[in-house]
This record gives sequence, C-alpha cells and structure tokens, in this order.
Amino acid sequence: MNLKPVDFFTGFNFEEMFFMQTKSTSKIVTLVLAALFSALAYLTVFILRIPFVPAVGFLKYEAKDAVLALEALILGPVPSALSSLVISLIEMVTISDTGIIGAVMNFLSSMAFVLPVGIIYKYKRNIGGAVIGLILSIVSETTVMLLWNYIFSPMYMGISREAIVELLLPGFLPFNLIKSLINASITFLLYKPIMTVLRKANLLPKREGGEPQKRTLPIIVNVVCVLLLAGAIIAMLISSAESLS
Repeated sequence: MNLKPVDFFTGFNFEEMFFMQTKSTSKIVTLVLAALFSALAYLTVFILRIPFVPAVGFLKYEAKDAVLALEALILGPVPSALSSLVISLIEMVTISDTGIIGAVMNFLSSMAFVLPVGIIYKYKRNIGGAVIGLILSIVSETTVMLLWNYIFSPMYMGISREAIVELLLPGFLPFNLIKSLINASITFLLYKPIMTVLRKANLLPKREGGEPQKRTLPIIVNVVCVLLLAGAIIAMLISSAESLS
C-alpha cells in the first residue's frame, strides 16, 4: 500500500486570508471611530447650545456639525450621514423639545453640511479638496435650511408662512451662515491634529511617503479660518445681545 503524505496547505491562500483579516479589522476600526464621533457630536449638543436669537428658541448654535464633518473627512460621507441620523433621533427623545419636526430639521441641516465636504474630499484628498468641500458645505447648509425653514417653521412656531418669509433674510439666513462658518472653521483647524493623533494610535494607516507638502497654503488657510471663526462668533454674540435689548 503506497501512502502519500497529506499536504494540509495545498490550495490554501494565505494572502487572501490576510486580506480578509485586514478588511475585517478596518471595518471594526471604522465602526469604533464612527461611534466615537457620534458620542462626541451628541456631547457637544448636550453641553453647548448657544441661543442665536433668544426670542426664537430653536435657533441655537451647536458644534455638532463640526464633529460630523470631521467624521466625513476621516471616514467618508456614509458613516457621517448615519451618525447624523442616529444623533438626530437620540436628540429628539432626550434634550429636544421640537419633536419629530425638529429631528427632521436637525438631520437635514447636518446632512446639508457634511455631505458636500465628505463627497468632495473622498475624490480630492488634499487641502484644496477640503477647502472646496467646506465652502460648498457652507453654501449648501445656508441654502437648504432657508428652504426647509420656509416649509417647516410655520408648523412648530405657530405663525403664518408670510411671517416666516419676513424672517428668512434678517433671521434664518444670518443664523445658518454664521453657524456653518463657525463649524467649517473648526473642522479645518482640528482636522490635521486629529488625523495625527489617530495615526499615532494606529487607528488609521500611516501617510504614504512622497514629496513634502508646501506649508504656506495650510498656514494661510488656518489664519483665514481663525479670522472667520472670530468674526462669526462676534457676529453671533452681537446678534444675541441685540435681541435681548
């Protein structure tokens, strides 16, 4: 009887197994980071809600969209969109007093801000892509929320649509513009430091080697963001003070 040795490794693809393990680990890391960003976004809403126009209770600044935009830059637009939905629902049943309409408005506002920057940066992963994406996010949120304020605000403010129209330019427009400017500036200023921390913690792949990037443009953009952030905050404080007087 002629016995042949059994080769247990015949047909076993170690490269495919390693690829599957790496892909599975990447999905777990994405889920963990998405949960972390979601928790941070909700925490910012829970801790910091600054009235823009005290007479209109739901016009409050929140830094939530800045956190979600960071998630869109790091993980992509889809995880950020799902986080937006989850946070809007949790906010509705915990700290919000505007019910389902408020949840819809919060979700639409966040989506209008995070999707443009997330999609643009996904296909143009450099400082130019981030800047273009954030500019489009500012325009998108400001425009979209004017439309949705016109549609939904009469339902929970209890006033006529004609009265809402009179509030669009002096009230809703500056609120959404200043809010998105603040969040875009915070997003840009925090993106690189957070990416550095996540890479050092081995939660994200190291940056591939290549030609060193010019530092002049990032410095200029950072300075502009700081100036915009300061100006937007001052404008928000002035608006709040005027509405109280």
